[in-house]
Amino acid sequence: MVVEVGGERRRACLTLGALAEIETGLGVDGLAAVAERMKALSARDLMVLLVAVLRGGGEATPDVATADPREAAVAVAQAFAAAAR
Repeated sequence: MVVEVGGERRRACLTLGALAEIETGLGVDGLAAVAERMKALSARDLMVLLVAVLRGGGEATPDVATADPREAAVAVAQAFAAAAR
């Protein structure tokens, strides 16, 4: 799926690899722990999620440091919603 981040259209995908990267980046084990952590994300957590779904979409080294937090949250939510369909 395509998301808007930093004024650019970028491809994002919640893959198995992205989920594993999210677990590692958040320091949790299992999808239930990821879901619990997502209830109160820090800025660092949001960056971990955004980088993971952009890597899942094919970006080797996504730069998200200057991304708008609202855009980042929307992009991550859209990637998770698309995976649930």
